[in-house]
Amino acid sequence: MKLFYICLASIVLLSGCGKLKERIVVKEKTLPSWYMQPPASNAREIYGVGEGKDKQEALSNALASLLATLSVSISSKYSAKSVVRKGTVNRHDATYVNETQSEVQKIRISSYEVLQSAKLGFKKYAVLIKVDRMKFFQTLQKEIDQEFALIASWEKNRADKNALEQLSFYKKALQNLSDLQNRLLVMSVLNERFQSQKYLQKYEKLRNKRDKLLQSITFWVVSDYRPLSGPIEKGLSSKKLKIKNLHNAYHFTIYVDSNMQRASSYGFYIARAQINIATKDNSGNILATNSLNITGQSSQSYSIAKQDVAKKLSKQIDKEGIAKILNLDI
Repeated sequence: MKLFYICLASIVLLSGCGKLKERIVVKEKTLPSWYMQPPASNAREIYGVGEGKDKQEALSNALASLLATLSVSISSKYSAKSVVRKGTVNRHDATYVNETQSEVQKIRISSYEVLQSAKLGFKKYAVLIKVDRMKFFQTLQKEIDQEFALIASWEKNRADKNALEQLSFYKKALQNLSDLQNRLLVMSVLNERFQSQKYLQKYEKLRNKRDKLLQSITFWVVSDYRPLSGPIEKGLSSKKLKIKNLHNAYHFTIYVDSNMQRASSYGFYIARAQINIATKDNSGNILATNSLNITGQSSQSYSIAKQDVAKKLSKQIDKEGIAKILNLDI
């Protein structure tokens, strides 16, 4: 009987050990077919697949992938039109294509459709999106048309704007249209019948108006302490603005009052300046004002301490820009 219980205990023990050795087999997750073999873009639609740690990141990467497809199309189209001269391809053209490809990535896509999304694993999602070529084209064209319409509307009422306000407007308008050529290239890939010339002509007209204003606008600086004029004139010149003493609708005068006070401390000569700056148009109307507190010092003389004020003003203009110093949008 005792032998029976010993045998029974051994069988139970062995069966328990067998259970401990059993392995849990996890079935490998099958990746979706649309992820492994995404649909090919065609004449009507463009597809993009992206993955990321969440759905939003996956969507962003899918849009980037789609734009990369357009970049390749632009590169192929541009290269096909490249002219080979004397057996070599123009290097400038190649650089332009590369720069265009990177700029295309910045174009915003608003009209897209999410076809598929799936969780591939821990913090790994995938998304498949589709963009209709014609809808994308129409969206880009509508945005450009609206931008030029706003510019045309402003120009109708520019008669009551002074030359500096007009210059500021054209600079901002051109800045907003800085990616125009890249958008037009994308549109030409989306729609081969698209003609971009009329938009390029409008853009060129805006540039010409800005350049004409830059050539016409002049400034003159009047100061009770002449060394303060130099840094301001230098700052204006850096903006391609002319320094001339004229009298017309394009002329502006900057008045600089130093309000210099003399002091001394611990053997140093001190020059405390409360610099008041006012910009006026040719009719004497004040357009902008600003006030700066600058202290100059020297161990040699008060005259050198005053010169130190001018040096510090120059450094402040270099650091902050002449527009901020004058409190003027130029």
